[in-house]
Amino acid sequence: MGSSCNKLTVFSKHFLYLYSDNQVKMLKTGALKSRFILITLFAIAMALLEAVVVIYLREIYYPEGFSFPLHPIDKHLIVTELFRELATLIMLLCIGLIASNKALERFAWFIFTFAVWDIFYYVFLKLFIGWPDSLFTWDILFLIPIIWVGPVIGPVINSMTMILLAILILYFRNKGYRASLNKMEWLLLILGSVVVIMAYTEEYFRYMIREFSFLDAFSFSTNDEALSYASKFIPQRFNWLIYAGGQFLFFSAVYSYFRRMFNRKRN
Repeated sequence: MGSSCNKLTVFSKHFLYLYSDNQVKMLKTGALKSRFILITLFAIAMALLEAVVVIYLREIYYPEGFSFPLHPIDKHLIVTELFRELATLIMLLCIGLIASNKALERFAWFIFTFAVWDIFYYVFLKLFIGWPDSLFTWDILFLIPIIWVGPVIGPVINSMTMILLAILILYFRNKGYRASLNKMEWLLLILGSVVVIMAYTEEYFRYMIREFSFLDAFSFSTNDEALSYASKFIPQRFNWLIYAGGQFLFFSAVYSYFRRMFNRKRN
């Protein structure tokens, strides 16, 4: 009789452990799904706000439709735009900081929010004003610390890659894996970022360096002469080779991370 009771007690404890563990996993999965929904909604709302601001600016400065060369803009408005871009980045970064207390998950939420915001920004521009005409239409991507230009498809591909990496990180972390990026994967991501930024900025930088020093090429927001010269810039050729190299580094990092986590899962 005592032996049967002991067996029953052991079975009960094992059952309760499995039940509670399963409940914890279900709660974690539910919380992750809710977080994905809320943060996605926030990113889409921010994209709508960004698109509306840009539509207003284009209505004022490009009533006939946006195209290069750029129309002259007052220097104080350029500075204002730089601060607006900086504020947008801070807001997106804060979402990552709020979403988790773990560094890697914060990184994942930041790049996820940034990527969804970036993609839906173009979705809303297309819905409201029918721009861009195609995914290969040229756009000004950023002004910090120098003007970035490229076809729309460039940042869209970058954003899709970021979403993929963010989902993988958050999925494996939610499953309880010690799913950190290793040093090689961080190096690939950093190098990939540098190379892609080079693809977006190299033609404009070569244009500016013909007439200005290295430092002056970055001072278009404070230098009237540099601003006037920059406004005449017309992009001619996007360096797809450099861009593809950067994207290859990105995909290499994502693939390496997925392969390590998948093999760990199988083992």
